[in-house]
Amino acid sequence: MFKVQTRGLILELTMARAPVNAVNREWIDGFEAILDDLARQRDISVLLIRSSQRIFSAGADLKLMRDCFATEDGPGRMIETVRRMQRLFDRIEALPQVVVAEIGGAAHGGGFELALACDLRVAAESAPLGLPEARLGLLPGAGGTQRLSRLAGPGVARRLILMAEVITGAQARDLGLVQWAVPDDQLTAFANSVADRIAALSPAALAACKHCFSAIDAPIGSGMLIELLETHKLFN
Repeated sequence: MFKVQTRGLILELTMARAPVNAVNREWIDGFEAILDDLARQRDISVLLIRSSQRIFSAGADLKLMRDCFATEDGPGRMIETVRRMQRLFDRIEALPQVVVAEIGGAAHGGGFELALACDLRVAAESAPLGLPEARLGLLPGAGGTQRLSRLAGPGVARRLILMAEVITGAQARDLGLVQWAVPDDQLTAFANSVADRIAALSPAALAACKHCFSAIDAPIGSGMLIELLETHKLFN
């Protein structure tokens, strides 16, 4: 389901649940276990997330949804799964390590919400990205409405979510949803170069910067106080 390898200060996490890296309870358990192990490692400053499948991730497992709704408390069981996805993506966003998503294929629904929880995103120019849940009578409930709005603004978020629009990696770059879009055959090399460049920086400084970023929605005085506290820690 996952393959993990360490390259210097970089932990490469490859999602490998054929055929589309669908998210189910076991997938969440496996990802959580990797993050538990990462928390015990002091020499990792970058988490690089990629896929071995032709799709980055298609989001929630439809079989899981069918199985849940075959029970008396189907909505309640599905809500618990969505809540677990929210917690997982929140945890990824809060990691002290810099998290890079390498999006080489379609990232839909929960798969795109996973990418939105990462610090940096590099996509293949042709990769389809979107939150098309409205086509199924649903909404992107694992942080999609919130993170997309904060990242690209409410106008872009409303356009993509309310129209269930799927765009390419190149279009996503133009809208500010990914930082880079590169030719498909250059994606892995480019993502590796991004991770390598970050790994050459101070892990403590990177973690401090991420803590400051977490306050961008607070009043500016709160964020500046965190800057002072983190700067003091780095001086020490």
